[in-house]
Amino acid sequence: MLNVCMVGHGMMGVWHSEALTHVPEAQLHTVVGRKQSSTGAKTPTAGRTPPSTEEFARGYGYKKWTTDLGEALADPEVDIVIIAGPSETHADMALASLEAGKHTLVEIPIAMNLDGAERVVDTARDRGLTLGVVHPMRFRAERQPVVDRVHRGLERVSHHQGRFFIHRLQNVGATGLQRSWTDNLLWHHTTHLIDVGLWMVCGGDMTTADARIRRVYSAYPPIEPRTGIPMELVLVVETHDDQTVVCTGSYYSGEYVYDTLAVTDRDSYRIDERRSVMFTAEGEQHIASEQQNAELIAPDFVRALAEGREPMVPGWSVLPAMRVLHQIQEDWDKQHGKQVLPGRPVT
Repeated sequence: MLNVCMVGHGMMGVWHSEALTHVPEAQLHTVVGRKQSSTGAKTPTAGRTPPSTEEFARGYGYKKWTTDLGEALADPEVDIVIIAGPSETHADMALASLEAGKHTLVEIPIAMNLDGAERVVDTARDRGLTLGVVHPMRFRAERQPVVDRVHRGLERVSHHQGRFFIHRLQNVGATGLQRSWTDNLLWHHTTHLIDVGLWMVCGGDMTTADARIRRVYSAYPPIEPRTGIPMELVLVVETHDDQTVVCTGSYYSGEYVYDTLAVTDRDSYRIDERRSVMFTAEGEQHIASEQQNAELIAPDFVRALAEGREPMVPGWSVLPAMRVLHQIQEDWDKQHGKQVLPGRPVT
């Protein structure tokens, strides 16, 4: 039995908790929440207020709850820590967890910059701890046969496109809950898309990803005055084998679009993550929902520890995607000036 500490109880904290209630190797031990704001005021357009940490712990059967991460990490009973807080906290919390000797599963993105990602990966390696990253797109059962055929040389991905379009002028997340943090199109949503694109092109072998890349470039506009962040992005990766990975996104969109398209020499595969449908030349088929798919991740991490293997998405394997994002960020910094952005402080 492995004792799990959940850090954060937003949407992903809920999904991971629900998934782990069905895993006999896991015990929901501690949940760590944020300290409540002294004001708690809401504007008319604000989202719903999330449940208190105590309410969440009681609802999912956690043995303990706290708003002090240090207190949770000091508990010798805790074996696994799942980092599911705001994006800009992931790296620091993961480092604290690893330094406390805990196996750690961290939500995407592993960090908001390459340096942070490398420090988290290096710390896990140096301490002999298991580090996993929550990349739900790699867990899609419908993608795995394609990746296996690419790995065996039976199919070739020539083009992979990912799209994320949403209306996000205010900090209300997908659950309708008001958030205290600002999202980042490049370092959050594009991280999903570039990672799965590289993973598909490489046939799952991320050790080859860096060497495959010939050129990386983007169209990434200046800051939107109302939100303080860039709101749109087009990112292109070209490989030495003339393959392309294209990621596009916008926080201005009236329609919520979240999908990927892989074009190969055998077929095309478009997965609509929101509508839970895959389209191929043969037509469409219904697939697991986003939540059902995401609920595979924490159980895999627990079982990987129990079985003495790597999780499906080990920490080191996300670094190629982080290096691509780093290059795009450096290009943007040169054009617009390196500066503090909401949710992404300059290190």
